[in-house]
Amino acid sequence: MNFTRYPRRAYLEEATPIEFMENLSTFLGMEVNLFVKRDDLLPGAGGGNKTRKLEFCLADALEQGADTIITCGAVQSNHCRLTASWCCKENLDCHLILEERVKGTYHPENNGNNFLFHLLDVNSISVVPGGSDMMAEMRKKGDELKSHGKKPYIVPGGASNPIGALGYVACAEEIMNQLNAGHQDIDHIVVPSGSAGTHAGMVAGMIGTNANIPVSGINVSRPKDVQEGIVYNLAEETAQKLEMKMSIPREAVVCYDQYVGPGYSLPTDSMVEAVRLFAKHEAILLDPVYSGKAAAGLLDLVRSGHFPRGSNVLFLHTGGSPALYAYMPTFRKDN
Repeated sequence: MNFTRYPRRAYLEEATPIEFMENLSTFLGMEVNLFVKRDDLLPGAGGGNKTRKLEFCLADALEQGADTIITCGAVQSNHCRLTASWCCKENLDCHLILEERVKGTYHPENNGNNFLFHLLDVNSISVVPGGSDMMAEMRKKGDELKSHGKKPYIVPGGASNPIGALGYVACAEEIMNQLNAGHQDIDHIVVPSGSAGTHAGMVAGMIGTNANIPVSGINVSRPKDVQEGIVYNLAEETAQKLEMKMSIPREAVVCYDQYVGPGYSLPTDSMVEAVRLFAKHEAILLDPVYSGKAAAGLLDLVRSGHFPRGSNVLFLHTGGSPALYAYMPTFRKDN
C-alpha cells in the first residue's frame, strides 16, 4: 500500500514495541499467549493511538493552509488531549467542543485529560449536552472563527474518517513487518472499538497486507449491530481511498458489546479488574474508558475459551492512562 500519495507528518519516531505478557498469560493459566502492541508509548502529551491518525489529519490541515484546528470528544477525551498536544508542536490554534455524555460529569477543575487541556493552553473549550450534533457544533465554531479572520480545519471526533484511519492501516503494516522480522505468529488481534477509526483501519490494513489476521473490537459505547455497521462503512471508505483491489468482507468486522456496562465512560467491575491486573502483572497502565474495557473483554474471551488453547493473541493498547487520574475514587473504594 502506498501512503506517500497523502500528506503526512512525521510524529512517529519508530515502531511501538510488541511485548509478550508472560506474567498475565501465566496468571490466566497459559490458555493463550497474550501479546500487547504498545501504542500507549506513542509520542504526544501522555501518548495514545490518536497520534497515528493525526499524522495524516493535521498534515491535510496544513496543506490546506489552516491555522486553527477544531475537534470534539467526551469530557475526558484522549483524542482532544493529543490533538491539543500536536497543535502545540505545529503552532496551530486549538478549539475543543466537549460533549457531556454523562450529565454532570464536566467540571472545569477536573483532573485527568481535562486538566491537561488547560495545561496545553487550548484556545477555547465549549461544553455541549450529550447527544448534540457535534459536527454542527464544530461548524458553528468554524464560522465564528472565520469571521475573525482565522482559517479553521475540522478534525472529526477520534480523527475517525478515511484520512485518520490511514494511520491504522499503516499500523497494520507496521505490525506485520515486526511479526515477519521476529518470526512471530499472531492468530488474533483485539482492539478497542469506539469512534471506529482504529478498528476500521486495522481491518482494512490486515486485508490490504494479505495478512488476514482476524480483528475483534470491544465496544466502549454502542450496541454490536450499530458499531459493526459504522466500522464496516469506514473500513470500506478507507480501502477505497487507498484504492485497494479487494473490498472489505462484512464478516471481517466483529464487535462485542457486553463489556460496555451501564454506558460510555461509566466504570464496570470487569474494567477495574482488568486495569488492576495489567498494572500488577505487567506494569502497564490502562485507561478506564477505552483500553480498560477492551482489556476486560480480552480477559473474558480468554477465560471463556473463545480462543483455541495455545493461540497467540495481540491486544492493541490504545493508551489513555492520563484519564486514570480522573477516576481515582473508582480504584480506591475497595481499599
